[in-house]
Amino acid sequence: MHTWLPALLAVLAALLIAAGTVLRQRASRVSGAITPGWWAGAAIALCGFGLQASALGLGSILLVQPLVVLAVLFALPLEAWADHRHPARIEWAWGGVLVACVVTFLIVARPEPSMRRPDALLLWGTVGAVVGVVAGLVFFAHRSSPHYKALFYGLVAGILFGVSALLVKTVIYQVTHHFWRTFVHPEIYLFVLVVVCAILAQQMGFGAGDLQTSFPSMTVAEPAVAMVLGVLLLGENLKVSVPTALFLGIVLAIMVRAVCELAKLSAVRGYEQAVAAEELATEELATGESATEESATGDTAAGESGAQAASRPVA
Repeated sequence: MHTWLPALLAVLAALLIAAGTVLRQRASRVSGAITPGWWAGAAIALCGFGLQASALGLGSILLVQPLVVLAVLFALPLEAWADHRHPARIEWAWGGVLVACVVTFLIVARPEPSMRRPDALLLWGTVGAVVGVVAGLVFFAHRSSPHYKALFYGLVAGILFGVSALLVKTVIYQVTHHFWRTFVHPEIYLFVLVVVCAILAQQMGFGAGDLQTSFPSMTVAEPAVAMVLGVLLLGENLKVSVPTALFLGIVLAIMVRAVCELAKLSAVRGYEQAVAAEELATEELATGESATEESATGDTAAGESGAQAASRPVA
């Protein structure tokens, strides 16, 4: 299988996910409710996730996930266009760093899919480790301040979305090779459960009120977990030497930093705009109430003047 097709699907998926996310954010900001615009954004993002699933079914997780991270970059001009502004220089700078890191990683690493599967000990050991980490993060989230609660739930959501990337790759393989036996295997039901839990954790992280913490942690944890699981459980590998592997580690660290900065800038800007919109709505409500009170006062005064005029004797 040529790598250009899953790579193309992954880039298109990143573009649609970014467009759908920006559209949903703008639709929710106006009224805070689920509107037709929100549903349109959800449909676009769902198409993006479908393309991501197709890319994972055709290519390596180590190829697809770094490209899907570009959704953070694609959201940059889309947000600027929606806000009628130009992206800041710092945003373009970190966007350029992200693109350079992704391209460098893919060119140097040349990830390849593998049909090798882990032994039972490694499989269940990895599953146990993931469950333990998720349970620990949830435990600490319930006992933490809103800042750390957002951080922990963001990490939980990212880990679970990373696990879902591994599961969807398995489900796609079953659908394409043994369709009628897909619903007999537990992977598809586990995938649904993991995605539902990931969405709940995402919403709880957002509900903590510290979006600039939960959003970057979730954005970084998803590809990191997916790539690690791809190496451990699917046998995906990078044919590189030890010095090259160290270099790629540095590239990935810089890429994580770029994703964090872009996600944080987006989250802070969204939070500030939401606060500004709420303040504007409060001012408009106060102005409307003041105008209503003035109108009522004027009507009362006019009524009293009319009553006094009516009570005067006629000459």
